Amino acid sequence: MKSQLVLASAAGFVGPATSVDVSLPLPPMGFNNWARFTTNINQDIFVNAANAMARNGMLKAGYNRLNLDDAWSTHQRAPNGSMVWDEQKFPKGLVWLADFMKERGFIPGIYSDSGTLSCGQYPATFGYESIDLQTFSDWGYEYLKLDGCNVPGDDEASYHKVYELWHQLLEKFPKPVVFSDSAPAYFSGADNLTDWYTVMGWAQQIGQLARHSADIINYDTNGNAWGSLMYNYHQHVRLARYQRPGFFNDPDFLNIDHPNYTYEEKKSHMALWSSFSAPLIVSADIPNLKKEELEILLNKDLIEINQDPLIQQATLVSSSTDWEVLTKNLHNGDRVVTILNKAKQPGDLSVSWARAGIQTDRVSPNTELNVKDLWTGKSEKVKLSAGGITAKNVPSHGTFVYRVSGAMGGSARPIVLPTGLIFNTFSMKCLTDDKSGKVTWKTCDSSDGQTWNVRADGHINSLLRPDECLVDAQGKILSRHSGCHSDAWKYYNGGNLVNANSNHCLTEEIDGTATAVDCGYETNEQVVGLPVGAEVIEINYATRN
Repeated sequence: MKSQLVLASAAGFVGPATSVDVSLPLPPMGFNNWARFTTNINQDIFVNAANAMARNGMLKAGYNRLNLDDAWSTHQRAPNGSMVWDEQKFPKGLVWLADFMKERGFIPGIYSDSGTLSCGQYPATFGYESIDLQTFSDWGYEYLKLDGCNVPGDDEASYHKVYELWHQLLEKFPKPVVFSDSAPAYFSGADNLTDWYTVMGWAQQIGQLARHSADIINYDTNGNAWGSLMYNYHQHVRLARYQRPGFFNDPDFLNIDHPNYTYEEKKSHMALWSSFSAPLIVSADIPNLKKEELEILLNKDLIEINQDPLIQQATLVSSSTDWEVLTKNLHNGDRVVTILNKAKQPGDLSVSWARAGIQTDRVSPNTELNVKDLWTGKSEKVKLSAGGITAKNVPSHGTFVYRVSGAMGGSARPIVLPTGLIFNTFSMKCLTDDKSGKVTWKTCDSSDGQTWNVRADGHINSLLRPDECLVDAQGKILSRHSGCHSDAWKYYNGGNLVNANSNHCLTEEIDGTATAVDCGYETNEQVVGLPVGAEVIEINYATRN
């Protein structure tokens, strides 16, 4: 299928220059019952959570949303068609509960499903969209998580039709409702990801956040909690191009009290979600959180980078079997560097200034930058001559996060260039330069040939060959000095990297060859991820044909 491209562009992964809905300007923070209690939902869970969050500092820190999930209703609608809450589970009713939440400073949210039945086999909204929206609002709920189980028809067009109906209803509705769209989750992990990308594209236009992949592991599931977290993490890193003010990619809940996490894994959960500016919706037994778990959730420095107004999703600088490094900008010009140790043993890792995207050319090597460890809260002055940041003794499955600030060369902040991986978001292979100028797709290995600068003029060079840039040489991708003057590239939020001269798309061939060929519609071999800060051009999904 073809698409009509190019409406508008914007710098820094902040979306199109067309009007953007910023009714939810920052990632939501709060509580949801699902991952911790699943269908064992009841009034006490929310009353106790609200009281505990008001007492333990979570509300003050910004966790101000309380969202009900599936199984709050009876199995039958009322004679007038409206939903009915389960009086056994909620003896005082959902109106009383919403009032209770608001009186204590929280914003109430509720769950339903876009199909004929919810995932838990309770009544869902298909055919009842208008009455359900009005009912939820009359009850006092201002946030709607709309799941995607049991939608009639299992293709992208069927989901688009039902979610677009909700979009139209919400646009006309007199009260603002935060719309959390779970449709993309039903298209992730497929052999062909075109529909997943398409659903993410229209989800970006119709709601404020979208859950994009699997449910994170439930508390009562005795499985691999770290594997579940990492699965959602690796789905999330593929989608940074969609995040913008007013829309957040949602990797699912912070299930920080799952018994199968280690302490360091719990810290990594918070560190990674914060680096992504992802929703911080906690699904845990709030009144009984351990002291160490509460301290993780209340880390002010991590919350600050999560809630930064620029809301950039950190992107990959490098990736290997054992390590991943991500970076992003903050609104005041500071740079975040996040280092994840995936190995089974602790280790050290150094990240050069260049790899972190911080440009040191024509700046005195005696210039000092302030590097703050966001776990310890300690800062140190690090000279440019030190070469970069070294994370020492990062525990197995641990994540260190640094905030880099300071004046450079007359600038009040670090001088930053979008820098990181260009990777195929299906195969997860990295675009790789070598000394000969041959460019191929290879397993990610953290080499300088896999870390790319994306210049403001559209020219792209690897750290290995800073004076040579990507060119489309009659369909073959090479790095050449001439490319820094001739071949600019354009990046679309559908994931295509397009040569401005040939209008051909960067492509991964089966044998790993990097080519430029005619652009398809969001095909597995042509959708790529770029470092945050690169210019993004929006696809108008409404004109897809």
